[in-house]
Amino acid sequence: MSSHITVEVPSMLRHRSGGAAELALAADTVRAALAEMEQRQPSLHACVCDETGKVRPHVNLFVNADNIRDRAGLDTPLAPGDVVTIIPAVSGG
Repeated sequence: MSSHITVEVPSMLRHRSGGAAELALAADTVRAALAEMEQRQPSLHACVCDETGKVRPHVNLFVNADNIRDRAGLDTPLAPGDVVTIIPAVSGG
């Protein structure tokens, strides 16, 4: 049974999610959430993941307050009510 989780979309990527600030998904791992995102929001998925399915180097994904890179990466488990936040790096000067 998949957990119902929320993916928070940053304002700079909302044009890739049809304007949605949040996506409600059912997934037990970050990998499964990204797979569902690829099906429902392929343009957004392409901004988050490369063609091999890896998270792009300039994008951080957090589950609640924890960066997935500090946990189990794409295999980080998700529980009902978890929030996955997409945080792209911002550059400039």
